Amino acid sequence: MDGLTHDSSILIIGGGTWGCSIALQLARRGYRNINVLDASEFPSPIAAGNDINKIAEEANPPSEDDSDENYMWNRIHQMSMHAWLNDDLLKPFYHSTGFIMAACGDDAYKHVLEYAAEEKAELVPLKTADDFQKTMPKGVLTGSFPKWRGYWKKKGAGWLFARGALEAMHTESIRLGAKYVTGGLQGKVDSLIISSSAEDARTIIGAKTADGADHKADYTVLAAGANSDVLLDFKKQLRPTAWTLAHLPMSIKEARIWGDLPVLYGVDRGFFIEPDEEKHELKICDEHPGYCNFVEVDQEVRSVPFARQQIPVDAEHRMRVLLAETVPHLADRPFNFARICWDADTVDRFFLIDRHPEISNLLVAVGGSGHGFMTNPAVGVIAVDALEGVMELRLQKMMKWRPENAVGRDWCATQNRFGADGKIMDLSLVKDWTKIEKPNERS
Repeated sequence: MDGLTHDSSILIIGGGTWGCSIALQLARRGYRNINVLDASEFPSPIAAGNDINKIAEEANPPSEDDSDENYMWNRIHQMSMHAWLNDDLLKPFYHSTGFIMAACGDDAYKHVLEYAAEEKAELVPLKTADDFQKTMPKGVLTGSFPKWRGYWKKKGAGWLFARGALEAMHTESIRLGAKYVTGGLQGKVDSLIISSSAEDARTIIGAKTADGADHKADYTVLAAGANSDVLLDFKKQLRPTAWTLAHLPMSIKEARIWGDLPVLYGVDRGFFIEPDEEKHELKICDEHPGYCNFVEVDQEVRSVPFARQQIPVDAEHRMRVLLAETVPHLADRPFNFARICWDADTVDRFFLIDRHPEISNLLVAVGGSGHGFMTNPAVGVIAVDALEGVMELRLQKMMKWRPENAVGRDWCATQNRFGADGKIMDLSLVKDWTKIEKPNERS
């Protein structure tokens, strides 16, 4: 942006996965006046990155012959995995354990076949219960895997210790000079401060927080995830969408057996990843097109995010089905934690990282669309490149401000996601929520 120097004041709205990555990248490039605002204490209970683990997968190397879409994803994955494998700050959090992608329904299996056709790494076909069971130590996968079909990618994939990585980025950015104001009224942004000139040109000069304070800056980065849509008119480019997860307590002995396992991902069932080392909890997610919270705002229907450490009873039922089909010996064990977590979907599920075309000095970095955590090292680089005006042209083309794509948007589009009843679900209609009980002591 014109006039940007290492002494320029930069305000980042959002201290979650992308906000921390952007703050870290700015600090690493020598910017000396970085301030971050977030409504929640760090780490935010609503942030999708505040989690014990996330799926990570290497992609094909980008090629100039790729379609623009394939080039974008291959380049983002290349940049991200280079960081997870080589950055001294981040590489302790990547576990290269392998990845299983499978499906039960025919439509979902077609998606798996498309994935396999484009994958250049060696894939092992999985067609029977015995095939699936042999991917893990004896006694882990005890289910009959009815209708499951898929592939096992032994190398070039695994999982990330998400919360650990998020905390590391946060700590390192502070060490390098970034300042965070989080939680309470002092961190909650109520509105953007935008000035208008006589020529009707608009420039952002900061943000106002709920305590009445003005936080002025030369440049502002809006990276507030699903909450970004509340602060700026994105012209229907963003749809806040939620997913559901739960934790299953395991004994120390069980956790040892379950160590270093490939991620098991059912495109229309859900997934689980090996237990964390600290609390020995198995994270389980059901797979579905997503939940929205549809409410009327200014005479328009919008999805508005909210935090809740419970999940709909229907989501728990789907998780129990996943467990019954794969690890039935755990299917009835009570959960000891559950929550909904939010992201923001763009229409095409490509990121939206661009300078605002009508508001000077504003950069938006939003639209994780379910890909946000694994790719966050690349997002930090790309966002700062965009701020500096040196973003790769092919990436810029795919991640630009594009409201023309959202004209007449179908808020209930499944966007190539499977599971549940194959439909977007409405949290405003949910009546029954899970009751999470404290787990029994296990040894």
